[in-house]
Amino acid sequence: MAAAPTFYIVPGSTVKSVIEAHRSQVFEAVKAAYHFHASGDSINPDSYFLRYPDKPDARIIALPAHLGGSVQKSGIKWISSFPQNTIGNLARASAVLIVNDATTGYPLACIEASLISATRTAASAALAAEHISPKPFAGSLGIVGTGVIARTTVEWLLFRNWQFSKIHLYDKERQEAEHFSNWLRDQHKFKADIQTSVDDVISNASLILFTTTTPEPYVGNERLFEHAPTVIHLSLRDICVNVILASQNIVDDVDHCLKAGTSLHLTETAMGNRDFISGTLVDVLNKQCTLEDRTRIFSPFGLGVLDLAVGDLVLKTAIASNSAIALPEFFSNSARW
Repeated sequence: MAAAPTFYIVPGSTVKSVIEAHRSQVFEAVKAAYHFHASGDSINPDSYFLRYPDKPDARIIALPAHLGGSVQKSGIKWISSFPQNTIGNLARASAVLIVNDATTGYPLACIEASLISATRTAASAALAAEHISPKPFAGSLGIVGTGVIARTTVEWLLFRNWQFSKIHLYDKERQEAEHFSNWLRDQHKFKADIQTSVDDVISNASLILFTTTTPEPYVGNERLFEHAPTVIHLSLRDICVNVILASQNIVDDVDHCLKAGTSLHLTETAMGNRDFISGTLVDVLNKQCTLEDRTRIFSPFGLGVLDLAVGDLVLKTAIASNSAIALPEFFSNSARW
């Protein structure tokens, strides 16, 4: 009789140490997951949103997925976003990742996943930035929204050897931008400029990172983008339809990006077609999408398969180093008879 698998708990401290010690492998795992997904070797259903009528800015999202290739795992990320947490210096996002055996369906592990989520987002942003920028690894960086995702993305850009001549910051809460500026100074010996408007950040940057929690677009001045910057639109809802139409648009997955009131979804609704999308990031990686001499915007909806790719690497490494907490009797009633 087959025995039920040992169930593991992987705490956040272990996740952090594994990711920091294996950044190159994490980056390659994210890239590989994109290729598996593009080749059809994945299942990535729609995300499911739990919303609260009395807290319209709060939500908990379920991202189920299956990733084939060398991973062969299924699972689900359950991630909350409660922006009001930051008032009490509590992180906006918290998450767990459940990883399942794709053969038996049995859960294999529960992994603290806020860092996994931020890492796969930031690593994918860094991957996109270096492949859709006409002059990668150089220039000035503009950041709109200075939270955890922005910080993690900067870490990954620096890991990939970007050398910025200047970093410009804007957050509607200036104190948040000041915290971010202090972090850059203390951790990376970098002095950033805190701007008083989004316009100033956009105008002065060759690479622009949007990581806000805005529910609807507010950036609509096309003239701000006349210098044809590269834009990593992680928050998905900052940019107005007219700017989307004036730019070259790259996505992680077309169907996923064109829903849930994203800037791209609003553009499709306005135009009645998807002709404004040039292709996916994998199309760019495979040289099947030619970059144009205008603003290039990467809009990633955030695929659950990326969480599985990073989670699988973290789990295997944690088990091999005996830093995962084993619960061999977790499935005590697994025998059918």
